[in-house]
Amino acid sequence: MATLPEIPLDFNRQIKLMDNGGDLSSDTGEFLFREFDDKLGFSNILANHLHLKDDRLYHIHSNENLMRQKLYQMIAGYTEDDAADHLTADPVFTQIIGTDALASQPSLSRFFSRFDNQSMTQLNQANQAMLDKVHRQRESEAIIFDLDSTHADTYGNQESTAYNAHYGTVGFHPLVAFDGVTGDFLKAALRPGNVYTSNGVVDFVRPLITHYNDTFPETTPFLRGDSGFALPALYELCETESVYYVIRLKSNANLQRIGEEICPSSAPADTSETTCHYTETEYPAKSWDRPRKVIVQSTRPAGELFFTHSFYVTNLVDAFTPKDIVRTYQKRGTMENYIKEVKNGFGFDRMNSHSFQVNQAKMMLSLLAYNLTNWLRTLCFPDGQQTMQIETIRTRIIKVASRVVKSGRRLYFKLASSFVYQSFFWQVLHRVQKLQLE
Repeated sequence: MATLPEIPLDFNRQIKLMDNGGDLSSDTGEFLFREFDDKLGFSNILANHLHLKDDRLYHIHSNENLMRQKLYQMIAGYTEDDAADHLTADPVFTQIIGTDALASQPSLSRFFSRFDNQSMTQLNQANQAMLDKVHRQRESEAIIFDLDSTHADTYGNQESTAYNAHYGTVGFHPLVAFDGVTGDFLKAALRPGNVYTSNGVVDFVRPLITHYNDTFPETTPFLRGDSGFALPALYELCETESVYYVIRLKSNANLQRIGEEICPSSAPADTSETTCHYTETEYPAKSWDRPRKVIVQSTRPAGELFFTHSFYVTNLVDAFTPKDIVRTYQKRGTMENYIKEVKNGFGFDRMNSHSFQVNQAKMMLSLLAYNLTNWLRTLCFPDGQQTMQIETIRTRIIKVASRVVKSGRRLYFKLASSFVYQSFFWQVLHRVQKLQLE
């Protein structure tokens, strides 16, 4: 990197800025992630599962190190490959990766070209192995499969990019599943931009359901989805596999008529208050093989004369009141926060390659970077701080300045004495080192 000359500041000419500080890093908090990585066996599990077809006759950087470098760059907020050219000799990153110098941007770009459908399957298997390990650690009693789709805008001639009428833009239309209890990213599938929301959802979610039923039979599975997933085949899958579900239905004339019969509109006694009623009924849609329980939520906002009706199909038992079922569905709104975080914080939607396969590989790595962060904060952050967003995490424990001092065989990373969040930093490190994983 070219060294700037001394640049004085106008407000105080005695202050001069230069960029030749030497063995310094602004990302010392990455060591906490690396320590947690070692406890979880994160990098080892990835290395054991991922076997890329590598025809290089000579190389300096192994695929394992390239994978680790990209993941840690994402966690620190360096989502673009060319950030590696500026980090090549960073003392923290080189110690985390275990190399004298980081791989350059061209090396990272060529790394992604070695992925194929088989390696995508391997990444999903590695992610599932780590999800299982954390699930056992948490001793979770339930898992909620929150289904949704999102959009990844594209601005070039990417393979399989297409216009999506719902989002009104060109790009891809990924299908995603999160655990609504923990925020873990369970699975993602990249799809062309013009496919419908529920396209392929049954084949997408069936392996998840089967895996958790077989591996964790004591865990209660539950599925939630918006009206885009109102698909009879999905209801039948859940009923066959003993999965509870609540899925919102698209309104139609028959449902509206039922809503009006249950809660007819009339002049309210007090228009200053919102009125809300919850009822249940049996609904025999023509596309269903049998009638199913449908919850009707009828709401009349303050100042309005008429009710609006919302409908939810479910197989939850009578122990749950209609109001409880609607409230349970409404909690899936937290998934929007998970999607926003994986996009804004880890570059999940940055599809900048012409190759569909490369874009899928980058999407999967952002999923893994998100999960490692989520497991760290939910297992090792103090109570009350386990929902901290990635930008706050970077401010509090990652973006920490340190100076390297070499003494014999040891390296001392001396953190800035004026570090505001040092108490939180040391607390998280202590919790990581005390963590006992099976």
